[in-house]
Amino acid sequence: MDHSEIVRLYGPWRSRTVDDVVELFAGYAGPWWIAGGWAIEAFTGISRPHGDIDVSIPRSDAHLLRAHLRDRLDVWAAHRGDLLPLTNPARMVPDTCSNLWLRADGASPWEYDIILMDTTPTRWTYKRDPRVALAFNEILWSQNGVNYLRPEIQLLHKAPGLRPQDQADFETARPVLSEEASVWLRRALQTAHPDHPWIGELVPSR
Repeated sequence: MDHSEIVRLYGPWRSRTVDDVVELFAGYAGPWWIAGGWAIEAFTGISRPHGDIDVSIPRSDAHLLRAHLRDRLDVWAAHRGDLLPLTNPARMVPDTCSNLWLRADGASPWEYDIILMDTTPTRWTYKRDPRVALAFNEILWSQNGVNYLRPEIQLLHKAPGLRPQDQADFETARPVLSEEASVWLRRALQTAHPDHPWIGELVPSR
């Protein structure tokens, strides 16, 4: 589902920036990082329009985020077209939920899309294929004190959708990926998405 269809069904999104995310997470107790198209933009230095800003945390830390946002923003579980309000602290995030949407109230635009990532304190696992995994300390990079998801990992997450913005992000990032990152992405795609068209455009594995 593209962003315009999401807005039609569920309402508009407020334009937010990395600085807004830094302010939102000030004092937060757990790790967090910028993902999505903003992560690609930070890496390449090439800007493009964004419908929202994606922030990511470990799935196991959803309770920390809900406590951090209490009395500030409502948290909703977004999954497969359904939205579930999590205003009751006793209501658990569904195991199959991958995204939390945040807004001040029902009359306000959505503020942030929080991606729940499958990690332990030491390991990240690709949600669509557990054979693709890395040490947790290898999935992030930092710029100006802010952590971002590494571009090759973000592109892997974008690969199944192949929306116009995903293809644009791949074409922007591919020329500036290191050989190591290109080889990793190619191997990850060969494992999880063996017929993907990006495979032929990446550095051949050796």
